[in-house]
Amino acid sequence: MTQRLSDIPKAYDPQKVEARWYQYWLDKGYFAPKIDHQKKPFVIIMPPPNVTGELHLGHALTATLEDLMIRWHRMKGEPTLWLPGVDHAGIATQFVVEQTLREKGTTRHDLGRDKFLERVWQWIERYRGTIGDQHKRLGVSCDWSREVFTMDEGPSRAVRTTFLHLYEKGLIYRGERIINWCPRCTTALSDLEVEHEETEGHLYYVKYRLADEDGFITVATTRPETILGDTAVAVNPSDERYAGMLGKRAILPAIGRVIPIVADDAVDPTFGTGAVKITPAHDPVDFEVGQQQGLESVDILNRDGTMNDNAGPYAGLDRFECRKAILADLDREGLLVDIKPHIHSVGHCCRCDTAVEPWVSKQWFVKIAPLAVPAIDAVVDGRIRIIPERFAKVYLNWLENIRDWCISRQLWWGHRIPVWYCNECGEITVSVDEPRTCSHCSSSEIVQDPDVLDTWFSSGLWPHSTLGWPDDSEDLRYFYPTSVMETGYDILFFWVARMIMMGLENTGDIPFHTVYLHGLIRDEAGEKMSKVKGNVMNPLEAIEQYGTDALRFALSTGTSPGNDIRLSSHRLEAARNFANKLWNAARFVIGNLETKVSFAQIEPDSLPLEDRWIVSRLSHLVNAVNKLMDDFQFGEAERQIHDFLWGEFCDWHIEMAKLRLDEKPSPMPVVACVLETSLRLLHPFMPFITEEIWQSLRVRLDETTAESIMIAPYPTADGRAADAEAEKQMELVIDIVRAIRNERAEFRVEPSRFIEALVVAHDAESAIQSQARAIETLARVRPLTFIGGSDPRPDRAKTLVLGGAEVILPMAGMVDIDAERQRLKRETEANEADIARLDTRLKDDRFLSKAPSHVVDRERERLQEYLSKAERLRQRLAELE
Repeated sequence: MTQRLSDIPKAYDPQKVEARWYQYWLDKGYFAPKIDHQKKPFVIIMPPPNVTGELHLGHALTATLEDLMIRWHRMKGEPTLWLPGVDHAGIATQFVVEQTLREKGTTRHDLGRDKFLERVWQWIERYRGTIGDQHKRLGVSCDWSREVFTMDEGPSRAVRTTFLHLYEKGLIYRGERIINWCPRCTTALSDLEVEHEETEGHLYYVKYRLADEDGFITVATTRPETILGDTAVAVNPSDERYAGMLGKRAILPAIGRVIPIVADDAVDPTFGTGAVKITPAHDPVDFEVGQQQGLESVDILNRDGTMNDNAGPYAGLDRFECRKAILADLDREGLLVDIKPHIHSVGHCCRCDTAVEPWVSKQWFVKIAPLAVPAIDAVVDGRIRIIPERFAKVYLNWLENIRDWCISRQLWWGHRIPVWYCNECGEITVSVDEPRTCSHCSSSEIVQDPDVLDTWFSSGLWPHSTLGWPDDSEDLRYFYPTSVMETGYDILFFWVARMIMMGLENTGDIPFHTVYLHGLIRDEAGEKMSKVKGNVMNPLEAIEQYGTDALRFALSTGTSPGNDIRLSSHRLEAARNFANKLWNAARFVIGNLETKVSFAQIEPDSLPLEDRWIVSRLSHLVNAVNKLMDDFQFGEAERQIHDFLWGEFCDWHIEMAKLRLDEKPSPMPVVACVLETSLRLLHPFMPFITEEIWQSLRVRLDETTAESIMIAPYPTADGRAADAEAEKQMELVIDIVRAIRNERAEFRVEPSRFIEALVVAHDAESAIQSQARAIETLARVRPLTFIGGSDPRPDRAKTLVLGGAEVILPMAGMVDIDAERQRLKRETEANEADIARLDTRLKDDRFLSKAPSHVVDRERERLQEYLSKAERLRQRLAELE
């Protein structure tokens, strides 16, 4: 797939390049690693995106970072596996399928479990391939032959095996405890699936009349509807205000149930009145108090958040409608004493944003603390490295204070809990394979638990279940432990910690050596992207407009681990401009290679200064990039490659090479060598454009034997190419050109006009004189004269003092002195008027007292800008005088 120069379009069109090269890589089988026990593999298991829809920018960032690591290690000659997969996403998938049913006027309950699951599988078959196609558009070099779905038989068996193992070990149990309940999703949630939001609510003060005497006790609550489930009133035993109340009984409003007044250290005397209602079935603290005090637990909710029969006259009402009704009744009975504004934290379902209810329920739990100990040790002793390191403290703090994990979900879609209940003896059977009879009494009257497991339970097994565990597969033996787990810092607890715990428990070894956490993607203003805010960006639309390489470049360049990323159209445009810059440079190089070039014929010592300089700069770049990549500083590595290619190579070396095209030795072997090496450096970041250019370049090079840049060796530093003296001399030449250009811009010299320049070169005269033609051409100076330090200098000239030289620019050659003087005087007068106006305003007490602080600060900043401008104008006028 090579091209002639005439075949290469003048403008780079990614749409005509990307699909062609991706298919070429697939056809060549580059994505599939070959097991070689003489080499250590590099392995990434892809975080499986949910099967519910299209990829978003977070997936694009994950894909970009993982692909650049994979491509880099592949080019280093390592057996490289990137295993892709898709997650069944229990709650999210069930939700979207139920939505489609509602649109057709039916529900999952109308269909029944089996028919509903058929509909879900139809959805999966329809959308699973879409995610793979979108990943291919992003250029990911996954081994698609190993793609895994969490509901495939292999991972499903791993889930059942793990459940049985933990159950037999006593680490999985079924118990009645307070859990987080989502009335919209109608399922239990783990603590990690609840997002707490500060909410402006109210604190309601309610009288509870005493049962056996006149009087009352007043409690404060944020959820008056839960009064219906109260089984006690509690006070702190050290609170002297209520010493006389202990042992007495109160009458529950609305219901009339008589409840005790008890003492408990859990009560905060400073909250509300110091007396609190105890609702064991609907509050985690109250549940613990109820356990200690031996209180009854009264459940007042239905699964959908409506009130059940225990709510008496409020049965059937939605929980929030019930709140309104009971407040009205309390007020009418004179029991609602006061209502005060109160900000408190309210938990919401992370998937549907519904306010969750604490609810006592019989669920399956994992005793997580014993699993946390080895997971803590693995990070503390350095077997697992977390990048950036600051998240290691967050990880350890969470594991050291971990609570049991609720793993059962009241859904139909997901991994069914492998537990069967016997209708004869009442015992349970836990099994990997579906049993026909009870393991205790051999009765065939057994029924499987209707619930499914938390999606994160199966995801926690991902690094080893995808490689064949629990079987002793060749893939598991060779590729496990994996190398890097790359994901967002926001799921460090959801997923990463659980993978470490489950990997150590099931295999006896860590699941990966390194955890790389990337930041969140935000918009230009720093706001988190969301559909509600309308600031989301579809990655496929960005690809259509800017190209895949530009999107990847914009997502990753200059970024660092764990830090959020601001993505804007300006950033994408800059990335596309860089691709075009590289394309144009490549067209120049390929168009001027008349014969095949051999890098072996390049003798650095005999090269001109600019060639020795660029070869030395390239050597430093290669060394720096490899070190940065080793240290996972991919954004900085990419930035340095960009700056070298755009600045040093395109803007300086190529422009100088153009002046020597007809000379001997030709600059083109060095130019081609630098371009080819730079393309290999850049390939992991921008795979498509680098392959397209490299394929056209390689047929003009003798040494290039690889058939694709993807399997060409990644550049390594050659210390022999470093030339400190050439760099020092060339930097001085560049400083001279840059200084002259800056002065031309300052004095508004027309771009096409040449000006006179004199140079005092001191010790570098020979080196600078060798670049005289380049200085004249690039700085637009003529004549360029070299003078000694004691030689006479022209009057009215601008002298630029540089590190190793002086540049003297006669003013008469740059501007019409009289006209420029008049212009500067007019600009000075206007600037002084602005200073006077702002100074007067900032001394006005009325303005300072009434204007917002940010307006005052802005005006002060503007005054400083005008004052700085005044100083510059005075200096310019002095130079003209």
